[in-house]
Amino acid sequence: RDAFTVKAQKEGFPARSVYKLQEIQNTFRILKKGGRILDLGCAPGSWLLFSSKIVGDSGLVVGIDLTPPSIAIPPNARFLQVDVSNLDRSLDVFDRPFDVVLSDLAPSTTGNKVVDSQRSLDLCESALSLAKKVLRPGGAMVCKIFHSQDFKAFSNQVGGFFRRVEHVRPKSTRKGSKEIFVVGLGKKGKNDRET
Repeated sequence: RDAFTVKAQKEGFPARSVYKLQEIQNTFRILKKGGRILDLGCAPGSWLLFSSKIVGDSGLVVGIDLTPPSIAIPPNARFLQVDVSNLDRSLDVFDRPFDVVLSDLAPSTTGNKVVDSQRSLDLCESALSLAKKVLRPGGAMVCKIFHSQDFKAFSNQVGGFFRRVEHVRPKSTRKGSKEIFVVGLGKKGKNDRET
């Protein structure tokens, strides 16, 4: 129960992770009123709740996870209990592109750094693959990854589809945590040359 956990509970968020997204939002302003947000790995619901407050009544946040959020789903949000790799994109929520894809996906950890890093990378690649299909040109992606020797290669992959790539380790990240966030800004469109 650190200060961020206590603060999250006081402010009505189920987890301290909300402050990671808040810092990213304060820096890059990717979430906007009326926006369509896809939140991968949304449980327990802090990012979903935070995003839904910003996009407002005219926006939509679609949360996806194997575990349901611990919060009441806001009126401008939907929850799909499904594995990201088995997502049915014929569902009505995919009838239009999204403005932002958020991925706070985390693997079940084993304690083996090599295995855990590979599992994290696999989830990140799934998130990127989905973002390429559902994001509008100019859209943004935020993806949590465990820092490892594969980090640079994944960041370069993101750079192939976004005009700008940033790396963020939010202040609310626990000491000793290997997680870092890759932020892709300005998804390239058909007229952009992919590198």
